[in-house]
Amino acid sequence: MRISISIATRSTVVVLALALLATVFATPLPGDEGDSTGEPAAVPYPEHVDMSASELRGHVVRFAADLGNLERFHDLPLSGSARERKAAFFRDWLEALRRIDFDALGLDGRIDYTLLRVELEFRLHLLEREASQDAEIAELLPFAGIIVELEQARRQLEPIEARHAAERLKELAEVVTKKRAEVAKSSSKRGDDEGEGDARPEIKRSVANRAARRVERLLSTLRRWHRFRDGYDPGFSWWTAKPFERATAALESYRKFLREKLVGVGADDKRAIIGDPIGREALMAELAHELIPYTPEELIEIGKRQLEWCDREMARAARDLGFGDDWRAAQEHVKGLHVDPGKQPELIRDLAIEATRFLEERDLVTIPQLCRETWRMEMMSAERQLVNPYFTGGEVISVSFPTDEMDHEDKLMSMRGNNVHFSRATVHHELIPGHHLQGYMASRYRTHRRIFRTPFLVEGWALYWELLLWDLDFARSPADRVGMLFWRKHRCARIIFSLSFHLERMTAEECVEFLVDRVGHERRNAMGEVRRSVIGGYSPLYQCAYLLGGLQLRALRRELVGPDGMTDREFHDAVLHENSIPIELIRASLRREPPGRDFKSTWRFLDE
Repeated sequence: MRISISIATRSTVVVLALALLATVFATPLPGDEGDSTGEPAAVPYPEHVDMSASELRGHVVRFAADLGNLERFHDLPLSGSARERKAAFFRDWLEALRRIDFDALGLDGRIDYTLLRVELEFRLHLLEREASQDAEIAELLPFAGIIVELEQARRQLEPIEARHAAERLKELAEVVTKKRAEVAKSSSKRGDDEGEGDARPEIKRSVANRAARRVERLLSTLRRWHRFRDGYDPGFSWWTAKPFERATAALESYRKFLREKLVGVGADDKRAIIGDPIGREALMAELAHELIPYTPEELIEIGKRQLEWCDREMARAARDLGFGDDWRAAQEHVKGLHVDPGKQPELIRDLAIEATRFLEERDLVTIPQLCRETWRMEMMSAERQLVNPYFTGGEVISVSFPTDEMDHEDKLMSMRGNNVHFSRATVHHELIPGHHLQGYMASRYRTHRRIFRTPFLVEGWALYWELLLWDLDFARSPADRVGMLFWRKHRCARIIFSLSFHLERMTAEECVEFLVDRVGHERRNAMGEVRRSVIGGYSPLYQCAYLLGGLQLRALRRELVGPDGMTDREFHDAVLHENSIPIELIRASLRREPPGRDFKSTWRFLDE
């Protein structure tokens, strides 16, 4: 059947369609209709849409995309040419920034300009630091160039001559074997000549461990290089099979040797804590990148003063629990108040609901319905709990609690460390209003700024709510106060031990003892905390960023919230809409104070 529509009819259809669109755009977005009681959302569409405008949004998006391509391609360890290519990329971008008419930029544009400039300068510094660290281990890895050369040629799709490849693999095995023998002999001589002036200087454990990790990456790179042609090129497989086997065996043996003989731990020991201190100069560069105008020494003193406040409050909670001034006894009592095995998921669910209701009753922050209903829960493996003995969160809260494969003592420590009152003080940190709400908003507002992600906002935001909820009497009992104070003491301790470690004032072992003695951690959990702080998976400032970022946000709230200023809800929503950037630049945005072209951090956010 053929259907024809007259011009008049078509006009009617257009009018109806436009009316329908008008209805849609006047209706709150799905997921923002309000809570389960059917009440309307406090902030309807279009306020839920990112209406910000920055002249540099496109520049930041382009930079992030280009950087992603560059880092995925140039990811070879110990490659000087890769480092030079990245440095040229960052310098080119800095030059492009200088050509922008800064005075013509609006507030958002100036903030993005500052973010990009600071990021580029810092990445150039990181390349210099990387080159310096690689130079420290170059003598231990004289064979690295062979692997880098082979893989770079493969990535450039250069023709390969199988016999030549086999010869290079043979050479690689010989150089590795020779170096292993030299290092073993040198180590033995140092032991025999201990105390004599002509003995060669001992290789630091951190440097030896860094070399062992580089060997592991080089071995992975070599396997990837070989796998590309093996089985696809018969001649290549025929020539390289045995030389490749010998080369990989030599590398694996050398890695184990470095770990066992120079580092002093088992080759595959996952419990050992071997960090890599970066020193004061590098810490100062990290602080400048995060727009923190304090020295490491000043921050350590801040951590100590904050810890003293916690001590006084913990003693008061201990007295209220009937333990006098014995905070350790009070904390031990609270640690025993845990649920039975298998019951932790229900506890976390109930605590999450309780925290959300507390926020809503006080109108503290906008919580979209979709955010409220889409978080999920997973249980953490025993292996992962070696590094994360407590919860991690976001859209998925990963819960630490004993598994059946753990040793008996580890099970007890896991339950004690994740007791009811410690958990009540952290569930809101991980979910709402913490990381889940934060991540939800970061995916919807000024999304181009995610390249500038900083722990001082990511972790500082969640920690800030611990501070604010304390002030709002979220703790219902002395046991709740002990739980909240345990974590606050822990954040203070993180500032002290993490910065002291990188200043080489404390060893990893001393950091563990500090957490056990000063904060009251279970030893297994203290080892996990220190391990995640110093092994290199996090930035050197990550652990001190929790409390310091929280203190920054608390200071900013004091500036902006009040009878003649913003409401709490307006303030918290505004912070979330800036995305994860240094808090001093969030301050500039909320105060409507555009940064200058050569902006430097000056905000001393603590009145101490």
